[in-house]
Amino acid sequence: MFSLSSGHDFQYYASPCDMRKGFDSLCGIVRHELRGEPCSGQVFIFINKPRNTTKLLHWEAGGLVIYHKRLEKGTFALPKLKAGQTQISWADLVLMIEGITIEKIVQKPRFHLKKT
Repeated sequence: MFSLSSGHDFQYYASPCDMRKGFDSLCGIVRHELRGEPCSGQVFIFINKPRNTTKLLHWEAGGLVIYHKRLEKGTFALPKLKAGQTQISWADLVLMIEGITIEKIVQKPRFHLKKT
């Protein structure tokens, strides 16, 4: 069951990823390149070089899950990130998956609780 929501923390891997990679190889990228922990509950996003396939690695109760999507037409628009930034929002992920590109973004300020 697809169980991702805005309550998750999304980490984007900016380098193109070989989509032949499975659980263990993606976990290696998370640990060694993103400096994360695959079992943390965060969602790790990987996209291939042609930008037509994505994998999301996520820990759910009982084990790791990979969500895999291949586009038959078109490409994923990559999120705009600052240098060194890996975190993206739920909204950015949904727009990327649905193929929606926003030319001009003006987001109104909102209150956010700081995670401790």
